[in-house]
Amino acid sequence: MIKTYRRKLLLSAAALAVLSASSVQAAEKWPSKPLRIIVPFAAGGGSDFEARFIASKLTDLLGQSIVVENKPGAGGNLGTEYGVRAAPDGYTLTIIASSYTVNPSVFDLKFDPVKDIAPIVRIAQGPLILVANPKLKAKTFKEFLELAKSEPGKLTFASSGTGSIVHAAGELLSQRAGIRLRHIPYKGTGPALADTLSGTVDVFFSSAAAAIPMIQSGKLRALAVTTAERIPALPDVPTVQESGVPDYAVPLWHGLIAPKGTPPEVIEKINAAVNSTLQSKDFADRLKAEGLTPAGGTSAEFATTIKTEVDLWHKLSSTVPLKAN
Repeated sequence: MIKTYRRKLLLSAAALAVLSASSVQAAEKWPSKPLRIIVPFAAGGGSDFEARFIASKLTDLLGQSIVVENKPGAGGNLGTEYGVRAAPDGYTLTIIASSYTVNPSVFDLKFDPVKDIAPIVRIAQGPLILVANPKLKAKTFKEFLELAKSEPGKLTFASSGTGSIVHAAGELLSQRAGIRLRHIPYKGTGPALADTLSGTVDVFFSSAAAAIPMIQSGKLRALAVTTAERIPALPDVPTVQESGVPDYAVPLWHGLIAPKGTPPEVIEKINAAVNSTLQSKDFADRLKAEGLTPAGGTSAEFATTIKTEVDLWHKLSSTVPLKAN
């Protein structure tokens, strides 16, 4: 009986050793065929641009062609699930946006957003910009807070849709600043921005790319940025943190993930290649024009960012409804 048990243990250990050796060998040979990057949004947006830029640079660094596949739908969840369910061999990567961490509090996902992925690296980062119609009495963010506190529930903020990162950012500001803003959801950035321009709504948390031209032309007033630091494109616009809400930060970002179980050696190779690519001046210049900066960092740092934000929005959603009725 004891001999049989020992024999089974030895066989199990041998099998594990073979599997481990095979995994290491596969990682050493990677990449031996073309890769693909899944973009869970339509072509032409920020995620698509970054994926195609990274793909072009990694093709040279890794010696294999990289195909970008757009799979939009369900707020990015359709393409993301497709990427997450792919074989964990390092040949299918998925680009995700910061909305990825809000989605678990809005949708019933068919995968675990933390446990079912292997984070690789953040690519770019930037702020939402709190913009106001110039007719609003508040000229600065501090004046905006004072006005909101004096008229609870009267000031309105537009979003690109219920459950969006913009909606979550507005609700978090209300909670952290001790104010009450009235949420007005729209179907996309375009109509939300248009009604802020017309004065139908008071403020909007806009992407930098959409807001900067309007700010520079004087059609909108920038009150604050949601990142922890000011941005080079708008150096005179303060952060929310420095303007009276020290525990508030909602950065926008894009990053790469792979399916859970992808060999760590492969993850590190991709991470190193992307970090090298992010040193490119033409990429930095293109991002700067949109109010963004290269991000980079380790896979562990990106994993921490994802988990921290998933937990943040889950906690917020327990007190503020982020789902559509």
